Amino acid sequence: MPITVKVKEIMDKNVVTVDSSSPASQAIEKMIQAGVWSLIVERQGLPVGVVTDRDILRRCAAMGHYPDKVKVEQIMSSPIITIEPDATVGEAMRTLINKDIRRLYVVEGGRITGRVTQTGLFRNMLDIVMTLASLPYQL
Repeated sequence: MPITVKVKEIMDKNVVTVDSSSPASQAIEKMIQAGVWSLIVERQGLPVGVVTDRDILRRCAAMGHYPDKVKVEQIMSSPIITIEPDATVGEAMRTLINKDIRRLYVVEGGRITGRVTQTGLFRNMLDIVMTLASLPYQL
């Protein structure tokens, strides 16, 4: 019998936003406070992109720009790559690999309700494999 794990079962619900006109320094502060390394960028309350710690490092600091002078919208990635909550973990993995990205955002009813990261997927898949491997000993 096949086992299917859905994205909604493993997604991280800690989705943090930042306004597109905010400076990159404010985005860094928000990331640190929330314990995340990516933020949804919003313009007038609507999601328009994603900014990550790597974006700030590569598109701001490495270019000699000051994080308090660069707006998030100047360094964000867009469009936001999304997945549905009922998609399988395998679909999420394929999308991450095919798009060469580190995170997917889960959209339900037109709203971003969570995210799936490479690290989170790996951690969850390892837990599933270890649980399945221990089943014969539990029976």
